This record gives sequence, C-alpha cells and structure tokens, in this order.
Amino acid sequence: MSLADSAIETLQQATELNYEDPLRDGSLLRFANYGQVVMTGDLHGNRRNFEKLVRYCRLESTPVRHVLLHEMIHSDPQTVDWVDRSVELLLDAAQWKVFLPEQVHFLQSNHELAQLQKHEITKAGRLVTEEFERGVAEVLGDKRVDEALEAINAFIASFPVAARSDNGIFYAHSLPDSYQLDRFDPNCVFAPPDRLDLSEGGMIYQLVWGRRHTPELLEKLGEAWDVRLFIIGHQPQEMGYSVQHDRLVILATDNPHGVFLPVDCSRQYDLESLIQRIIPCAGVP
Repeated sequence: MSLADSAIETLQQATELNYEDPLRDGSLLRFANYGQVVMTGDLHGNRRNFEKLVRYCRLESTPVRHVLLHEMIHSDPQTVDWVDRSVELLLDAAQWKVFLPEQVHFLQSNHELAQLQKHEITKAGRLVTEEFERGVAEVLGDKRVDEALEAINAFIASFPVAARSDNGIFYAHSLPDSYQLDRFDPNCVFAPPDRLDLSEGGMIYQLVWGRRHTPELLEKLGEAWDVRLFIIGHQPQEMGYSVQHDRLVILATDNPHGVFLPVDCSRQYDLESLIQRIIPCAGVP
C-alpha cells in the first residue's frame, strides 16, 4: 500500500469514528465527572510538541484520559523555498484517533474550516490554503492528491465544535466576537452543523473566528452552556498562555513556549487552580 493509499484510508476511518464518538451530542462532546481532559492550543504543524503531548498523555495506559486537538494545519513559513508539510501532523492525529478512538477528539477551528471552505487566509504574504495543498502533493504525491484532499475535507467536516465537562468547563477553538453577542445562537453546538453554519457568517464560523471577548459575552455563554470557565486557543500566545476576565484561558501549543492543560473532570476549579495545571511542552522529556 502506498503512502497516499494509507493516508486516505486512515482519514476515512478517523472520519467515521468522529461521527460515531459516543461522547458526541450534536456538535458538542460531553465529558462526565470522572477522568481527565487534556486541552491543547493551536498546533499549526508543530510535530515536536505533538510528540511531547503524545508522550505525556500515555493514552494506552490511561484509559480515562482524553485529549482535544484543534488547529493542526497551516505552519508558518521557515525559508524561501519552504513547503507547508502540516498535513503530516494531521495524519499523525488521524492515526492516533484510529488507534484510540474513544480518547482522541477534535474541535473545529478557523484554519481547518478555511481549508474546507477554501476561504483565503494570508500569512507572511502566502495563501495558506494553497500552500497546504502544495504540501499535500509533496508529502503524498501528485497521483492521488485530489482524493487525498477530498478525504482531508471530509475529515475536517466531521469535527465536533466544542466540548464541555461536568465540572463547568467549556473547551473550544474560540468564542464569538463580543459585537455578535445578540446575533450568536449558543444552541448551535447542540446540533450537527449544516453548510450554512460552517459558511462565512454562520454560527460555527462566528464561534471559531472570534477574538474580542468581554465579560458580558462570557456571562451570556456561561449561562447558556452552564459553565463557569472557558479554555480556548486561536489567539497567538508567545509565552504559551494568557488569561482574560477571570474566566477565560487562552492556550498555544505551536511554539517553543507552547503548553497544554490537563483538567481532572471530577475536580472543581477556580481560575488560579486551573492555571496551576498548565504544562509547558518543553518540560516533557
């Protein structure tokens, strides 16, 4: 079997497993009051930090631990002749899902959604969706690149939108902008997303692209989702994480100061105790 054949088969299997996830309720993953959820920030093709995450999680020997992955694709350019090979991390993640389907989970993100919708994003003067497709052709070869891209799109479309644990913590790639407070419907996470939700201006689009969050927004969403604290990514964090409004933690896992955050689902947290749980990737041997 060629590398392309294997990649397509893995993506197809992972796609089916995403839809069949027993924790899934519409577009929301619901974690009970036991076990642990390891939340990541954006990864953007950082395979080194991903490998550290895998070593830390030890999912094979820790069956009550879950991991949430998002924003895996679209690496930053490194050299003039650089090619975005972040599909390799996406395939690593899909393979992890196939090996451990009840413990590895995904959340929809703006970059994955942009790739699915062919929505142009420019980074460092490059169109990242085009660079990603060029990288897929380089990694998997030209012969089956169209089939590979189709399998990638189906995989992305299968991602849940958010997750919630019974101890009142909400996990998502981002949250809607504060100016959309009166237009955003929090109930969108309870139903499978349709094409309108995912398209520009749709509810899921608003959720994964938002950056400006206010106490009023967090209060409204907290009431709608019955949560006290939020953990997201999306916003670059040079030092790994930041905190907003005493209820929002923003993580990044894509740089040398990248971090992730294990949450014990049976424990009640305030913001300070939650922050104390943050683990730097650099600290994982």
